[in-house]
Amino acid sequence: MVEGGISHADKTEFTECWRTAWRTPYIMKLALSAGIGGLLFGYDTGVISGALLYIREDFESVDRKTWLQETIVSMAVAGAIFGAAIGGWINDRFGRKMSILIADVLFFFGAIIMAVAPGPWMIILGRIFVGLGVGMASMTAPLYISEASPHRIRGALVSTNGLLITGGQFLSYLINLAFTHVPGTWRWMLGIAGLPALVQFILMLSLPESPRWLFRHGKEDEAKSILKKIYPAEELEDELRALKASVEQEKQGEHPGESGIFSRLKGAWGNDVVRRGLYAGITVQVAQQFVGINTVMYYSPTIIQFAGFASNKTALALSLITSGLNALGSIVSMCFVDRYGRRRLMIISMIGIISCLVVLSVVFYQASASAPDISSVETAYFGANSTCRAYTEAPDSSSWGCMRCLSKDTTCAFCSAPGSLYHGGACLEMNDAVRGACRADKRTWYTQGCPSNIGFLAVVLLGLYIIVYSPGMGTVPWIVNSEIYPLKYRGIGGGIAAVSNWSSNLIVSETFLTLTEHLGSARTFLLFAGFSLIGLVFIFFLVPETKGLQFEEVEKMLEKGYSPFKKGDKALEDCHVDNN
Repeated sequence: MVEGGISHADKTEFTECWRTAWRTPYIMKLALSAGIGGLLFGYDTGVISGALLYIREDFESVDRKTWLQETIVSMAVAGAIFGAAIGGWINDRFGRKMSILIADVLFFFGAIIMAVAPGPWMIILGRIFVGLGVGMASMTAPLYISEASPHRIRGALVSTNGLLITGGQFLSYLINLAFTHVPGTWRWMLGIAGLPALVQFILMLSLPESPRWLFRHGKEDEAKSILKKIYPAEELEDELRALKASVEQEKQGEHPGESGIFSRLKGAWGNDVVRRGLYAGITVQVAQQFVGINTVMYYSPTIIQFAGFASNKTALALSLITSGLNALGSIVSMCFVDRYGRRRLMIISMIGIISCLVVLSVVFYQASASAPDISSVETAYFGANSTCRAYTEAPDSSSWGCMRCLSKDTTCAFCSAPGSLYHGGACLEMNDAVRGACRADKRTWYTQGCPSNIGFLAVVLLGLYIIVYSPGMGTVPWIVNSEIYPLKYRGIGGGIAAVSNWSSNLIVSETFLTLTEHLGSARTFLLFAGFSLIGLVFIFFLVPETKGLQFEEVEKMLEKGYSPFKKGDKALEDCHVDNN
């Protein structure tokens, strides 16, 4: 058990959070205002999955080039890497509030640029602007909420940011569906994100800076006046005393010239407590991405089309289910993260994720194996000029099936047979005229995946995957990173971890479609299951429990180092998990 004891509330659970917020609405005002950054984060990362379907229809170059689709999706992630890196420095130098305001400006202008984009290159530019804002918001919003929260309900309040992230993703799918038949489709989908950015910018102008940042920068009276609004009188002095001791200890260890970003990075890595915190923080952020979550959030309509649902509208509607479950999982996290602990939720979540990915791989393999054949009669029905050239020139065309027709080395599409989706269909050239002829004959046009009798199982498993992901690996990594670093290095530590998150995100989002082309959907999901297993091992060995601890107590725990096999650490964990 850490020195100084552990401060517990009578109840460290969801009901205690709302009881406290009801008594002190100022706390919820701060949390929800800052959490709009999470809403924007969720919206801008989720909206592209539906918008991409219509961008492909408007720009033939995007439809034909997988790398261009991946670039449109992933440039927001690339921007987020730099946004998180710069945001960490801005957080420590200029404060959490300033970082959020800058993120709002980037969100707003990025949305406008995408809405008026005349071509793919300008959409990419707008995605970079939005990504910079996402990167800053992703690490600043939970940090601001964490530092403006009583420690006994800190996990639940930071989970509100996770709820708003998933809520933003759910909202993006609703907006996508709402604009499917509106002229300009994807322009409205991408441009509407400017509104909440404007709302948050106005709200944040009236809100204070983080009290802990103020205290750290010598503005003790201002910090105390804010803490008075957050803590009851009987807890205020203890909180101020712990905060003062922490700041004094940090200042004693400061060295002249440690204000530049590179010197701060060197100082952070040279500090045992920060380095151990980074081991844990980076581990959970990288693991969060390599379980493959953003293949689902960025490409879920495409994945559903892989499973045999060809209609854009159907794919969007089914994707709405997965994003809704993601939002529901965030509420579950709010209920249990302060009751059962961060570490336990993540380990349970990872075990469920691995199981779902393995079964999902089996389903996609079976769907591929049972795909319909190509019928020469059905293909000839549309005329020689409509037949896919790769099919005509193939020496083994008689053995072709739907999956071969849609493979990466062809420019073919599959048009289903009349009256049955699962009998032999036509292998045709992929262009607007042939697509129109197929649909005019009341057939279904497939470009991403083939008809399948078991495709619905893929949707069910995607839903189960989200259910086990969201309460644990969806929200907890951000909670851990908002509370595991010393005050002096909290901005830069969170920034480093966020950069690792977005770098991992970039790798996953930039390679997913290419992996499915070369490995197939089944092997791709099996690969993510393997990455998830590695992540589970690292979490078990490197990530301690921080439930119910004051920030200063987390520092003391990390001073000693963490091991799951240390008797003292196990006792600490059990105390936190079981004491209610």
